[in-house]
Amino acid sequence: MTYPEQLRLAGLLTEPAVRHAIDDMQLPRGSTGIDAGCGIGQHALWLAEAIGSGGKVTGVDISTENLTAAAATAEERGFTGRVKFRQGDLLHLPFEDSSFDWAWCADTLWPVAGMDPVAGVRELRRVVRPGGKIGVLFWSGQTVLPGYPLLEARLYLAHAAANPYLKDVPPELHFVRANSWLRSAGLTEIRVRTYAAETQAPLSADRRDALAYWFSMFWGDLEAHVSEEVWAQFRRLCDPGSTECILRDPDYHSLITYTLFRATVPV
Repeated sequence: MTYPEQLRLAGLLTEPAVRHAIDDMQLPRGSTGIDAGCGIGQHALWLAEAIGSGGKVTGVDISTENLTAAAATAEERGFTGRVKFRQGDLLHLPFEDSSFDWAWCADTLWPVAGMDPVAGVRELRRVVRPGGKIGVLFWSGQTVLPGYPLLEARLYLAHAAANPYLKDVPPELHFVRANSWLRSAGLTEIRVRTYAAETQAPLSADRRDALAYWFSMFWGDLEAHVSEEVWAQFRRLCDPGSTECILRDPDYHSLITYTLFRATVPV
């Protein structure tokens, strides 16, 4: 499975929460904005819908593969002219100061590999005009194994310990405290809100694939970090080929949350 396909599947699960967050940004109709770290362009299209046909969205990503997929999707869905994509580095955006009315950045400013998230927010501030809005969005939680809270807690703890974007990160740089990054970057009117995306049986084939990918993305490489008992239970419940896979449950229900940190560029 290609990375763009993985992003598409994840978007099937998270879309309700992301769209709600976009609505709460209250972006002006006909405005111009940037989706920094746009991936395959899903959010860019939803942002374009929010600002109407007179608005313009520019998606920026470092991956050529993502940008190719984004441009193809925009053309297929009739957004050519309203959404465009450029290759670029989030910390060195290829735009003049005050080029946009607003900026959006989702699941990108992880404090890993030496990235300074405050520097990233400052760069977003640089390209947004005074009085404009900035929104930084992160996945912030989930309950995707209903009825198995202990297993999910153990998997989540192992994931947190094994992954660099959660392990050994100073508290002030943890993504759930991104409001402090906005404050450090000199932004004002900072607000934080969390949104839920729910999935309920009966599941379409796409949603089963999306949830199977979600399980694999978070927990598929944790065998060395959990007990044999936990790993066996994970495989029994989360392997789509298992007769006991939880996705076969007619009462299956999952919850994924996203948290939006939004602020204003001071005038």
